[in-house]
Amino acid sequence: MTQDAAENKSSIGSSVKKALAKAGITRLIIFTFFIVLCIMADAAGISVPSMLGFTVKRAGMYGVMALAMLPAIQCGIGLNLGMTLGVLAGLVSTLLCIEYGLTGWPAFLFSAILGSVIALPVGYLYGKLLNKLKGSEMTVSTYVGFSIVSLLCVGWMLFPFKNNALTYALGPGLRPTHNMNTSYGALLNNFMAFRIGKMTIPTGMVAFFLLCCFGMWLFSRSKTGTAMIAAGSNPRFAEAAGINVDQMRMIGTILSTVIAAVGIVVYQQGYGFLQLYQAPRQMGFIAASAILIGGASVTKAKVSHVIIGVTLFQGLLTLGIQVANKYVPGGGMAEAFRIIISNGIILYALATSGGASRE
Repeated sequence: MTQDAAENKSSIGSSVKKALAKAGITRLIIFTFFIVLCIMADAAGISVPSMLGFTVKRAGMYGVMALAMLPAIQCGIGLNLGMTLGVLAGLVSTLLCIEYGLTGWPAFLFSAILGSVIALPVGYLYGKLLNKLKGSEMTVSTYVGFSIVSLLCVGWMLFPFKNNALTYALGPGLRPTHNMNTSYGALLNNFMAFRIGKMTIPTGMVAFFLLCCFGMWLFSRSKTGTAMIAAGSNPRFAEAAGINVDQMRMIGTILSTVIAAVGIVVYQQGYGFLQLYQAPRQMGFIAASAILIGGASVTKAKVSHVIIGVTLFQGLLTLGIQVANKYVPGGGMAEAFRIIISNGIILYALATSGGASRE
């Protein structure tokens, strides 16, 4: 009996170690921190159910944009901080939607579809650039994203939009912020939404996000998706197997750009405002932080990493900001807390990757 008990104990210990290794120590620490924040929030008189409902809403808002990181990592270009190109394509389609006075579901579908169409050639050109600069993709994508955002700051002042809801009352140019309630604001949020106590569940937005995740999961199991993942994980082996690595990288880059265009449309309807000029600049960093906190690395990612990551990341921000403002005199911790978490997660991922090349 003693020997059997020892063997059972050893077996249990081994199972626990395997479970911890599979979950990842970093993710467990983050999850523990999230639980501690919930306890601190409750002790400070903050409604935890309300905050959890807000977390679900924010996860749905940012989820599709975080999903845009998945094909980029899988195809081998790493964290696509240049997904801002897709975000800008979605902004242009939304501006055209408002310009022509579309509302409701037609407005949402018009913005998502046209944004995807605009993102296709943009993603193709971007993919060509990344294929010519292999090994420096993250650096290039960062500079490309920042440069295009800055370039369009001039464009927003010159584009010939006529709708008074978009333009300044005096002089040319587009205003930096536009209310989406007259177009498709909260469309997905309100679709089949329901309450559980103090929690409001935006069913439509969560369902749309999960549907996009399911679509990406199906693609990853298709012939093209499998080839793309193989090309990203081991380019030399993929080439030996007859896979066109550059083509697979192109497919992943275009797909990432298109998903980002749809993602910003979903985000805008959830947030309630369209923001131009410098606002899109940080979207890539937020998406990268979300997928990394879910357990992905700069070389490997799955759909589950997106779902877990965006929920944990937004939960940390939602509760962390409230708790920090409650316990730190004077408040004003929101932006500092976001920067510390998002940039810290990216730095950790880059440090643990060790800069190893897959060539």
